[in-house]
Amino acid sequence: MPEGSQEKTEQATPRRLQEARRKGQVPKSADLNGAILLLITGLFALLYKDNLITHMQTYFFTYFNNFVKQQQQDSYLVQILIDFMINVFVVFTPLFILLMVVALGVNLAQVGFLFAPEAIKPKLDKLNPINGLKNMFSGRAMFELVKSLLKITIVGWVVYAAVRGEMANLLAIFHSPPRTLLNQVLTIALKVILWGAVVYLGIALLDLLYQRYAFQKQMRMSKQEVKEEYKQTEGDPQIKGWLRRRQRQLLANLARKEVPQATVVVTNPTHYAVALKYEQPMDAPVVVAKGTDHMARQIREIARKNEVPVIENVEVARFLYANVEIGHAIPMEMFQAVAEILAMVYRMKNKSFF
Repeated sequence: MPEGSQEKTEQATPRRLQEARRKGQVPKSADLNGAILLLITGLFALLYKDNLITHMQTYFFTYFNNFVKQQQQDSYLVQILIDFMINVFVVFTPLFILLMVVALGVNLAQVGFLFAPEAIKPKLDKLNPINGLKNMFSGRAMFELVKSLLKITIVGWVVYAAVRGEMANLLAIFHSPPRTLLNQVLTIALKVILWGAVVYLGIALLDLLYQRYAFQKQMRMSKQEVKEEYKQTEGDPQIKGWLRRRQRQLLANLARKEVPQATVVVTNPTHYAVALKYEQPMDAPVVVAKGTDHMARQIREIARKNEVPVIENVEVARFLYANVEIGHAIPMEMFQAVAEILAMVYRMKNKSFF
């Protein structure tokens, strides 16, 4: 079977994930940054609303009065714009610093510290118009388009609902004093921003979950790919550790499945445990699960929960663990010892051995 046609059912190995990370391929939601920054901006404006109104009122009325009094209005207009930019910078500098820190924190929370120069290297295939068209009409691109339209629709509807609820207030404030006018306009604007930010944040969190799911699916490997990688990285301690953890996980899953159906569990009594299954018309008992230490304890616990007899026999437990693989029948030299154990089990259950 060609490698490309094999079903990718295996979880990505650490090496594959490291290679993807080196290329800048990590699960990340671009919307999460925007949503959190928008929410922070809204909360900042809400907390300092009165100060902002006072500052805006003082600025506009002071400069408007001075502008009217000036003879050279054009030159003074330039000065007003410069002063305005300086004032905006001074007033919003704490917010700008906060937004930069939050943006950095959100990025670190999503992907950690990532430096991937390979991701920004120029590649000739990116200039190929055929590849560009394929990417433009790919399933991924269509999904992103639908997601963007849905996001705009939902956020737009929330903003519309927030504004519609304030229409009566909007019509009533035009004849209000300047400070009241500024307060009402800013209150409505903040309501729109905060509602929009909360909904946008919800969408961004869902998008983050999807991006992680899609990334894990994209990184999956076929069994052949895992075997080939194992051959290439057999000496890598990290890969060996991952393979050992994977093996323990598979053995634990097998034990949970097979031990409840076992006939007996033979122990030594604490460090070794071997689950045997025998039923007619089997030629010989079969080892269905085995383990040492933590795994042995798991096998014993599963056996007791499912009322499978647990028999202590040090020699049999050690021999079977060392010499018989899972799924294989016991060797002939163990028939007598195992037969005595099974006879004990069947007497306990009042069943006939044969």
